[in-house]
Amino acid sequence: MWYRWCGDDLEVTLRVQPRATQDAFVEDQGDSYRVRLQAPPVDGKANEALRRFLGRAFGVPQSQVAFLSGEQSRRKRLVIRSPRRFPVPIAPPAA
Repeated sequence: MWYRWCGDDLEVTLRVQPRATQDAFVEDQGDSYRVRLQAPPVDGKANEALRRFLGRAFGVPQSQVAFLSGEQSRRKRLVIRSPRRFPVPIAPPAA
């Protein structure tokens, strides 16, 4: 599964495709979710664009989206603190 809940926070594993025609969630690939970004993978621009994109998509400030690993890779793990919206199907946290 490409996501897991840690309390109120959501950890996600993404496979990022930079230099796309538009920013978008593409598909569930089982252990990761493919995301397209317009930004090039130069000087951290794609990473910042990813944080901005996820912040808007999940209804949180960009400061609430942080990298756990993969800043230099296409495969990235991030945490989204207390997401308010869900742009893709995600089961709610277990009570």
